[in-house]
Amino acid sequence: MSDVKRIFEQRGMVPPGGTGECAGAKLLEAAYRRGLKPLAMGEFWYGASPKSGEVREHGRFYPSCTGKCGPLLSWMMQGLQVEENPLQRKPDTESIRIIYEDEAILVANKPSGMLCAPGLTGTESLQEFLEKDHGKLFSCHRLDMDTSGVIVYAKSVEFQADIQQQFERREVSKTYLAHLVAGNRPWRAKRKGTIALPLAPDWDDRPRQMVDREHGKPAITDFEILDIFPDGEMDVRFSPKTGRTHQIRVHCASPLGLGRPIKGDALYGAPDGGRLELYAESLSFRHPVTGKTETFHL
Repeated sequence: MSDVKRIFEQRGMVPPGGTGECAGAKLLEAAYRRGLKPLAMGEFWYGASPKSGEVREHGRFYPSCTGKCGPLLSWMMQGLQVEENPLQRKPDTESIRIIYEDEAILVANKPSGMLCAPGLTGTESLQEFLEKDHGKLFSCHRLDMDTSGVIVYAKSVEFQADIQQQFERREVSKTYLAHLVAGNRPWRAKRKGTIALPLAPDWDDRPRQMVDREHGKPAITDFEILDIFPDGEMDVRFSPKTGRTHQIRVHCASPLGLGRPIKGDALYGAPDGGRLELYAESLSFRHPVTGKTETFHL
């Protein structure tokens, strides 16, 4: 256990209870003890979904947890040739596009894999990228790093406060488009509806979220299925009424929601080597200068 403590201390962390008991760490340890060199490894969920609210479905692949396995596996895999972490994929900055700009706001198309605003990773955010040519900007709301689409920045703290208040009062309308992978069973439910599942962080596995009916915050999403393809995959439009972290992703993937993760979602069970197929399609809010409701589309 002293070795495990030192590994976590290098990251300023304390190993949580159960560290080292996960399948990935045990598989690597068994391979090393036998003098074997791992060629490939993947972990998938077998059996019923856990009652804890974690998003898990039989037969789907999920990454190892960040709280217990992240530091340990990174240390154990030193010297091995590994693929790029799909959760740290470089964004396509060539897809950045200015949708609208005036003296008060700037609306842009954010690429997948890029932070909206400066964060702890040290990588360049969309805000910093845009400020090089458009002057100082102020973040008004967030999109998940892996989500692309319409995002608005303000050009002063006053305009920022105005738009942020609209978000807080739920006066802003948003729509998202997503492509969902096939489920284990044919879709026989309704084509439109509302998902209401309260969400909370999975503290042992940030940034993953989980359904938590006791401590979670309300999360409400309207959905409309646009198309169901012969292979069972679906195109869906979402209108979130709240703005929780990973709200649409969890509401799609959870067996309590649609039960079908978004294609390319490496966190919630549908990694395919490509990007997350979730797009912020439109954004409607009151312009902080004119007071007129404006709608911006991809």
